[in-house]
Amino acid sequence: MDKYGEVIFMGVLAGFLSRLLTLRSDYRHYPAFPHGYFTHLALGFIASCLGAVAVPAIAKPDYTAVTFLVLAAQQFREIRNMERETMTRLEETKLVRRGTDYIEGIARVFEARNYLAILTALITSGAAHLLGWQYAILTGIVSIYLSIRLMRGAYIGDIAEVEDADLHFEGSLLMVEDVVIMNVGLPDTRQKILEEGIGVLIKPKDDNARLTLHNPGQRMAIIHDVVSILGTKVDINETEVIPMARKHVDKGYLAFFVLPNEPDREILKQVIRNVPLIETAQGTALKSFYGRKAAD
Repeated sequence: MDKYGEVIFMGVLAGFLSRLLTLRSDYRHYPAFPHGYFTHLALGFIASCLGAVAVPAIAKPDYTAVTFLVLAAQQFREIRNMERETMTRLEETKLVRRGTDYIEGIARVFEARNYLAILTALITSGAAHLLGWQYAILTGIVSIYLSIRLMRGAYIGDIAEVEDADLHFEGSLLMVEDVVIMNVGLPDTRQKILEEGIGVLIKPKDDNARLTLHNPGQRMAIIHDVVSILGTKVDINETEVIPMARKHVDKGYLAFFVLPNEPDREILKQVIRNVPLIETAQGTALKSFYGRKAAD
């Protein structure tokens, strides 16, 4: 294998490993099926190849060959559209939906992970060309680690406290502490909610967190993740037991109610803490000039 062959091999290997390690699938992530895995790993391999061959193309020099990176970026934008369309269609069959904000966030993540694969391959192949394969291995490991860290993101637990709360009724109104959730008309349903339902309070740590929790898309993400783990006893057209997150309009915290299949309060609180923050929902009012003035 010649020098350029080694450079390309090191870059492709590092980029593909980066994509493989960031391809996670759990109750929050798509894909969840073998075909989805294969599709994204194949795209990750292609991205790694594109990043790895850029360095030899520049070293030759063959600068015009680098322009294909621009075309590659355009193609990887289609990944976002593909994921968005797939998950939007799947939403039609779900009783508890992710919401468009959650879907858009997941689609952006899949696009970004391919760019990280390109960048990892590019940096590693550059190190292999300039410093040798020994330094390329170290550079690849560091790049992969940084890729994983960059993809971590933030979670509800970073911006809010999740506390126990009592369910009770005032007449036919279901309450979680002092927050009205909904009207429940049937006495048997009210009794079932009191016996099997769980309520918690999600209290923001600052005003930015309050704005984030105010966003309906973020609330839908919380509900979806809880139902994915603990389940729900809601059925089609049954609105009286549907999970809900309502805001205390004066104090800004959320009251959350669910009638789960697995009534584990501690797991419920942990799942809520691990709900990712939706990119389009994150509040940043306090970082602005007027936001800082208002806070003072």
